[in-house]
Amino acid sequence: MRLVCVLLLLSFTCLLTAQDEADFYTLEKVTIPEDIKLEVGGMDFLPDGTLAVTTRRGEVWMIADPTGEPSYSLFARGLHEPLGLSAHDGAIYVAQRGEVTKLTDRDGDGTADVYETVYDMPLTGNYHEYHYGPLFQPDGTFLTTRNVGWEGRGVSKSPFRGWMMQYDPDSKVLTPYAAGMRSPAGFGTNLEGDVFVAENQGDWIGSGRITHLKKGDFAGHPASLRWATEKGSEVNLKENDLNDDFKTMYQARKDLGNVKLPAVWFPHGILGISTAGILADRTEGAFGPFAGQLLVSDQGQSKIMRVALEKVDGEYQGVVFPFREGFSSGLLRLNFGPDNALYAGQTARGWAATGGEEFALERLKWTGKVPFEMYAVRATEDGFAIEFTKPLTPGSVRPSSFNIQNFTYLYHHNYGSPVVDIQENAVTSAELQPDGKTVRVRVEGFRPGYIYEIKLAGLRSAAGDNLLHDFGYYTLNAIPGGGAVAASTDQNLAAEEGSAKRTTEMPADWNGTFDEEIVLESALGMKFKQQYLTAAPGAKIKFTFRNPDDMEHNFVLTSGKMGDRVGLAALDLGLKGPAMDYIPDMPEVLVHTELVAPETEDTIYFTAPTKPGTYEYVCTVPGHYKVMRGVLVVKGSPSK
Repeated sequence: MRLVCVLLLLSFTCLLTAQDEADFYTLEKVTIPEDIKLEVGGMDFLPDGTLAVTTRRGEVWMIADPTGEPSYSLFARGLHEPLGLSAHDGAIYVAQRGEVTKLTDRDGDGTADVYETVYDMPLTGNYHEYHYGPLFQPDGTFLTTRNVGWEGRGVSKSPFRGWMMQYDPDSKVLTPYAAGMRSPAGFGTNLEGDVFVAENQGDWIGSGRITHLKKGDFAGHPASLRWATEKGSEVNLKENDLNDDFKTMYQARKDLGNVKLPAVWFPHGILGISTAGILADRTEGAFGPFAGQLLVSDQGQSKIMRVALEKVDGEYQGVVFPFREGFSSGLLRLNFGPDNALYAGQTARGWAATGGEEFALERLKWTGKVPFEMYAVRATEDGFAIEFTKPLTPGSVRPSSFNIQNFTYLYHHNYGSPVVDIQENAVTSAELQPDGKTVRVRVEGFRPGYIYEIKLAGLRSAAGDNLLHDFGYYTLNAIPGGGAVAASTDQNLAAEEGSAKRTTEMPADWNGTFDEEIVLESALGMKFKQQYLTAAPGAKIKFTFRNPDDMEHNFVLTSGKMGDRVGLAALDLGLKGPAMDYIPDMPEVLVHTELVAPETEDTIYFTAPTKPGTYEYVCTVPGHYKVMRGVLVVKGSPSK
């Protein structure tokens, strides 16, 4: 009986201390009528609580009572893929591909009757020339951002592609504000009013990130510098100033001066793959314990991250944590409603997302419970001060509870970057501070210009809670009080080699011939163009994977119906994933390509399985395997 009581007590304790995101933030769908395709491109709340939403299909919908029983009315239509909306001074402003448009309902019938071009801009017709905004500033001006075009690399073939622009409605003057962006899908301000822009992985962009931009800043992508000498520009760099020789953005900043370092990097595949909206929590605690911090959405992984910033030497840097996942579609836009719930506008057509649905509108509500989390991380002269949301159990605080390593990304013209120059940081001490909620951690090998992975193990709150999320990533651009300059060599910046299950030359014993040639292509929306392939048992196959998409993909053939198992294993690679082409070392992986950059291809040679059956293939880039998959059916007579 005593043993049974002990087991029951242990079971109860586990139930008491276990945490789930839904315990603290519940997710609810906002009803959408079946005949409305609400592919959200932008949204904003009106003073009366109505939610204005623009869709990628060119409509603007007014949603009355979105916090209760919503009703929809069509306000405007016929717009060209608008990807931003702002309600300002009784009008609706939208960013279409080729202009900013002011929509006004003069007769009060609930429908826009004036479509006024605020300013327009030339287009080349390139599909990647997206346009976002506007974001109004306290002085009455507003900001917009523009994608570069895409032709296997980022290009700026029409004026100020890759720029943030500022427009003054009073003087009607459009001014170039900042340059160096590739796909600035979202931007917003912190409580102080400073502007931050989100960026997506691509050429010159090693991983997702957010960057604080001031007028005259250059954020890293050189294509936009084609227009740096135009009237009004304060950017003082030329396109040929940038090359792969710098190796890192930190070094480029040191050598060139005006290269704005990201305030926070988001490790690709771990904390998102398509960084999107940025929103400060201005609810003063009505949305939980993270008031004042930034919430950043991810379109590809259908989730939200949380960012805590600080200033060191006058520049922002900080830490990113997981916050809430499980949304139904790709999170593009975030807004707080009058009920202090977070409203998430979502879309996935052409931009597939792990949520699985084509579009959605959902609200996230705080339950009133405070999770046991890392609240913030602040840099010190020899490590970090890590603050938690609750007091800690003193006995759980020890150096072994903190696992820290640092790394960086290559700054080059290639698409994305693997994690490079990884260095373990031995934790020499971990001291609980008098407030009971902050731990001062000292580390060896502390160096600026790197991203620090902070993983925790064994920590408990004073109430016995486990951590809801046990990791975060701090971007250390500068050490408080100064510090050693980061030193790197070509050798320690080299990417790790991947798996050996990729043969790129025809085997000699094939005698220059093969039985079958298969060409597989990616398709927009994280899909393979062909989901069904066939081969004879034991066939000698020349296989080419072509990637006309605008993001990286690979091809991994598994040993059966093993797509989920291999995909999860690739996700577990963590920081090493990009360097290993997201190929886990496991017997379930039969053959694979490299990680294929956009508009390139990879050819491999392999022998089909001799056993007839169904063999799943997937793309193992984190989040892709759930939707990007197919089968190779081995059937028929064995090849001779």
